Amino acid sequence: MKQVVVVKLVPESEQAASLLRTLEAFNAACNWIASVAFLERTANKFKLQKFVYQEARDRFGLSSQMAIRAIAKVCEAYKRDRRILPAFRPHGAMPYDQRIYSLTGLDSASLLTVDGRVLLPMRFGQSQAAMLDRKRGQADLLYRDGEFYLSISVDVPEPVPAESSEFLGVDLGIVNIATTSDGESFAGRGVQNVRARYSRLRAKLQSKGTKSATRLLRKRRRREQRFQRDLNHRISKALVARAKGTSRGIALEDLKAIRERVTVRRAQRRVIHSWAFHQLGSFVEYKARLAGVKVVFVDPRNTSRTCPECGCIDKANRPNQSQFSCVSCGFSANADENAARVIATRAGLPCHAA
Repeated sequence: MKQVVVVKLVPESEQAASLLRTLEAFNAACNWIASVAFLERTANKFKLQKFVYQEARDRFGLSSQMAIRAIAKVCEAYKRDRRILPAFRPHGAMPYDQRIYSLTGLDSASLLTVDGRVLLPMRFGQSQAAMLDRKRGQADLLYRDGEFYLSISVDVPEPVPAESSEFLGVDLGIVNIATTSDGESFAGRGVQNVRARYSRLRAKLQSKGTKSATRLLRKRRRREQRFQRDLNHRISKALVARAKGTSRGIALEDLKAIRERVTVRRAQRRVIHSWAFHQLGSFVEYKARLAGVKVVFVDPRNTSRTCPECGCIDKANRPNQSQFSCVSCGFSANADENAARVIATRAGLPCHAA
């Protein structure tokens, strides 16, 4: 499977200026190529190349391979929605393939720019160094908060998932981001307070509408995204470790419709719509694949209203947000833990066992 390693580049001032000029020229070329693609109504790389290749090189000073990468990036963006003209930020990510970048040992990267090749020192941790020893693919040059990064795709050996007849069920929710069928909860009140603080600050900055407020809003948004990403990594790592340590698979709800199927009060809409549930699911899935743990996605309908003991499905089984109490057999439990147990049970049914 493919995995991404992000390393920090440490350019000198002249090198940094050259990287910025390269990003600006590349993305300006992408915007022009996109206008041609939109006019010609084509997302075919080979067809589009006939219209734009030479002019993209001449007008924006791109090398031959840079022009090819720009055409490919435009086609990928245009294919996602042919109704609109794709737009690219001046400092948006720029893809590099092996023809225009290479690693010199494990301490520096050689990148082609509009001014020629530059050799850039890299900074990364021990775990990243081990991954960089593997076969490498395409890389993306990133510019974030005045710093340059290289996001490198590497091939990672993927073990065959162990067959599992038992599963660790995981329920995603509002108060607790994740709760397992073993009764373990992740996040909770502390994280809700942080998210509420971010929300209040975001609303305050949006109401001002000044340039400085907009800049601060972008900075805060990136900080909030890093907070979510870090917490999702920690939760997914713990879930996979728990499942692997008990020789079970992981059962998740189908995450595609979590926002549509959850009914919440107006005051809770921010909470359910502001968390990256899809990101959490993807983190669990790829970490499980690396660990050889089987992952199953189950139908999420009525998981919060189903009794794991007698199978009774009734809206009255959920008298409030935190409590489950079966109206048929009297079984009671924490509502999130109960839903996780139902998810684990569904994963073990014949239709999911294959």
